[in-house]
Amino acid sequence: MVTADEQELAERSVARMWSSDAASAALGMRLVEVAPGRAVVAMTVRDDMVNGWGMAHGGLVASLADSAFAAACNSRGVVTVAAGFDVTFLESAQVGDELVATAEERALRGRSGLYDVAVRRADGTVVAELRGRSRSTGRAIEG
Repeated sequence: MVTADEQELAERSVARMWSSDAASAALGMRLVEVAPGRAVVAMTVRDDMVNGWGMAHGGLVASLADSAFAAACNSRGVVTVAAGFDVTFLESAQVGDELVATAEERALRGRSGLYDVAVRRADGTVVAELRGRSRSTGRAIEG
């Protein structure tokens, strides 16, 4: 059960990080939801986001998943960065597709965390899965 204080810390911490995230903003990403250890981020595939075959560029799909991962792992009030991640692409996405990445904390031990992110199209089809490993700096998020 999430307490009101934990939820408020998650919202405040992620808002602080998100407000300075120029890369996510440039890609049109929107923070949809945040809770302790969880985040949902959405992005619409634009004309300038496709590869030479007219499909959403894998690097940009991975960027969406990474941004959701970042929000989830920074939701506990401590500056946290990616130690690494693996992405598996399952389906393609096209111009106009609304992609939604849902990140969920699987384990948090000391300064290390493990997160799973599913990227879905609006119809629920899973486009990609990311498994991320995080490492906190130990520094509190201010603001």
